[in-house]
Amino acid sequence: MNFSKEEYKNRLKKVQKAMQEKGIELLISHDTANMNYLTGYDAWSFYYAQAVLVHVNAEEPLCWIRKQDSGGAYIKTYLKNENIIPYDEKYIHTWPTHPYDNLVEIIKEKKWDKLSIGLEMDSHYFTAYCYEKLKKGLLNAKFKDSERLVNWVRLVKSEAEIKLMKSAALISQKGMQTAIEVINPGVRQCDAVGEIQKALFYGTTEFGGEYSSIATLLPTGKGTSASHLTATQDKFVEGEATIIELSGAYQRYHCPMARTVLLGKPDNQKIDTMNRTNEALQAGIDSAKPGKTADDVAQAFWKILDKYGIEKTSRTGYSIGIGYPPDWGEHTLNISKGDMTILKPNVTFHMIAVMQFGNWGVEASEAIRITDEGCELFCNFPKELHIK
Repeated sequence: MNFSKEEYKNRLKKVQKAMQEKGIELLISHDTANMNYLTGYDAWSFYYAQAVLVHVNAEEPLCWIRKQDSGGAYIKTYLKNENIIPYDEKYIHTWPTHPYDNLVEIIKEKKWDKLSIGLEMDSHYFTAYCYEKLKKGLLNAKFKDSERLVNWVRLVKSEAEIKLMKSAALISQKGMQTAIEVINPGVRQCDAVGEIQKALFYGTTEFGGEYSSIATLLPTGKGTSASHLTATQDKFVEGEATIIELSGAYQRYHCPMARTVLLGKPDNQKIDTMNRTNEALQAGIDSAKPGKTADDVAQAFWKILDKYGIEKTSRTGYSIGIGYPPDWGEHTLNISKGDMTILKPNVTFHMIAVMQFGNWGVEASEAIRITDEGCELFCNFPKELHIK
């Protein structure tokens, strides 16, 4: 386990307190990161039905898991064996039979079928079919959206979590340094990403890396005007820019970072835009302090863009921590105008300054931790346009 039993117990108490406030007696959490947060469970089993069940008065959650994966739950979680509930393989791909038929049976056996049940209605991997199975099987239950209840509890990190994120940051720096070195004219994008991934997995001598919840993003040339493009077998071209967005992952905690590389002669337009982008990013960082809001950070950021007449319509940041595919974001605060979430010490977020202009763009980002007096950056890596 990455954390003490006491920390897991404190997490459970915070979740149960939030459940009481929302009138939820039983929470079914399908979010993979939330399952990890509540129990320590960690395996590539999220492609099929699994969940953590939290009763508002329970001393431990229940980890409901496919029988084939139950060994991982016994190994990875802090739970007592009786609180790991495996379901049989007969439910796997035998439509219309479904694992949620088993979950309904368990809830009925425990006489929880008349409770107010909170569901993560917008969670990855919780399908419409899962929801229909619960509704049809538990006719006397009252279902309500838990509205990312556990995600919001995760927003403020413990010191132990911060330590893991700092380890992930060291791996991010290794990956980015490798990216700067291997991106050269004539090199295939896929070859470059192969080296980047190697660096992210090798990590440091002390902290080995693992798979990230998002693939290394590598828009290049005209692709820098788009977002979330991945590598192809095309070669890098002299005179073109490439954006690298990646994250080291350590014990499932992430610290993303983005930088931009320009191959060939300096391009004043790109250099000036990168400098203005970083000025806006730094303004946001400087305003990130405890007691301020996400809106305050966004206003400081956009004030600089407005000064230069740069238009950006997308958000410029989001909270981070535990991550599983397809996302390393926590789905809570956004660094955007109007988000009045108060920044508290050990709130952590990824602030992204990506500027796109039709057929080109530049980007830089930082993973940020709110401290008692201000904020600090997880990574230490130059933000200016890297010209090769």
